[in-house]
Amino acid sequence: MKDYHINIFFSEPDDGYIADIPDLQACSAFGTTPSEALEELQIAKKAWLAVAKKRGIVIPKPLYRPAIYRVAS
Repeated sequence: MKDYHINIFFSEPDDGYIADIPDLQACSAFGTTPSEALEELQIAKKAWLAVAKKRGIVIPKPLYRPAIYRVAS
């Protein structure tokens, strides 16, 4: 199985990095660096999946893929 796509971006209002998994509703994490946000997201993902399994919630398959933009030269 393919893994979930992860977005990591800088949030000026939070003065840090946000990492999220678009396929898992509300699964996100914060860090002061991109790598810290990613580490925290891995913890959040594990918890998200455990709770979904415990509650009998259908775990979505990885579907999200970001758009690819090309810059004209």
